[in-house]
Amino acid sequence: MKKREIKTDGGGGLTHNPFAALGGKSSPKSPESPAPAAREARPTGGSTSKVVVRREKKGRRGKTVTRVCGLSLDATGLAELQRELKKSLGCGASLEDGEIVLQGELTERAAKWLRDRLGESVTIGN
Repeated sequence: MKKREIKTDGGGGLTHNPFAALGGKSSPKSPESPAPAAREARPTGGSTSKVVVRREKKGRRGKTVTRVCGLSLDATGLAELQRELKKSLGCGASLEDGEIVLQGELTERAAKWLRDRLGESVTIGN
């Protein structure tokens, strides 16, 4: 049985090469990956939209949820933002009637995350 040799010459077309630092070469940037600033930019509805983050308990058997309202994104944009919020805050999340519902009392953390991410003013309700 013949063993395959792993090349450590800088990786050529690889986007991430763990051996690049050993040879003194840096890994090449992938042309498909957008710049971090472009990837983090989110489309907003301008200054006319008012994002409100509020805590709710009614009708949920005593469980507290955090509801994010007033986002002017389409369905796919809301779904993507919901996944990112869920992952960043470490909680469960769902979409209800065009609003993001987070499991738990996360008003302060969600508002801070949205301010940093969207760059809009976020109001905390109740």
